[in-house]
Amino acid sequence: MNQTRRDALKTTGAFATLVSLGIVTQSQAHAALERASFEVKNLADALKALGGTPANSDQVTVVAPDIAENGAVVPIGASSKLANTTDIFLIVEKNPMPLCAAFGIPAGTLPEVSTRLKMGQSSNVIAVVKADGKLFSATKETKVTLGGCGG
Repeated sequence: MNQTRRDALKTTGAFATLVSLGIVTQSQAHAALERASFEVKNLADALKALGGTPANSDQVTVVAPDIAENGAVVPIGASSKLANTTDIFLIVEKNPMPLCAAFGIPAGTLPEVSTRLKMGQSSNVIAVVKADGKLFSATKETKVTLGGCGG
């Protein structure tokens, strides 16, 4: 991992935290990060931007409600039991831009993240974990009763 990539991962995690706390808007965070991955319009392109199709793993967990009453603020989290986890990505399959969050996991820290995401409609929430250079995932369906993406 070169220094530039390491800096990008640290920055991604820092901005995700600031966005979740409401200190920085999502637009401001996107302006500071590489935008291409976050601008894709479908699940296949989002996975391609992350490096390919992940293998399903029981070592990856998605934490999301079965039913979200307000799609504007859905608490979503993910954790990994895989050794050498370096990244965790959160994808909402039916959102206009499915890749919602990217977290760099520093070595020696617990690979567990949480945030609040907008969901425009009921959808699968996918946690993609990068560990030892390979991608793994878990999926959970969340039903939304009131959309959060203006649609």
